Amino acid sequence: MSRKPKINFLSGYSPELQQQAENLIDSGKLPDYLRKRYQPGHSIVGSKALYQYTLELKNRYLRQSAPLNKVEYDDRIDVIHNALGLHTHISRVQGSKLRSKKEIRIASLFKQAPEPFLRMIVVHELAHIREKEHNRAFYKLCQHMEPDYHQLELDLRLYLTCLERFGPLY
Repeated sequence: MSRKPKINFLSGYSPELQQQAENLIDSGKLPDYLRKRYQPGHSIVGSKALYQYTLELKNRYLRQSAPLNKVEYDDRIDVIHNALGLHTHISRVQGSKLRSKKEIRIASLFKQAPEPFLRMIVVHELAHIREKEHNRAFYKLCQHMEPDYHQLELDLRLYLTCLERFGPLY
């Protein structure tokens, strides 16, 4: 009988990695591990700044993609039970034309999170502009935009676990 992991955010990872994370949690060293790796905060706290930040990444890596209509922080995204960010693609017929809007919403938690975690979420949502599903091409695109994508994703999951278990880091 396999045991259920103590760490909800790491359930898809190997049992060995989960055990390493559990050891960090049990010893109380997880907050120190994250503090050593990531500096606190960033200056991208408003939705206007977030839009500019996202647009710079999009223009650097996805120039040929459709424009973004809106990028904003969203207080309604429940990180623990739902998602970290959302992307929407809305098509509407206006007269004889088809109008398309692309929006990205990022959980407000990332206003206080270290900047690499914000970048990882923005990259993830931008990748959905080209790749709708979480498939090999999607993750390859994420790694093209952020070479440390997989490490950041793992550390973000540890960060969320840390917030849940120990409270704010900084």
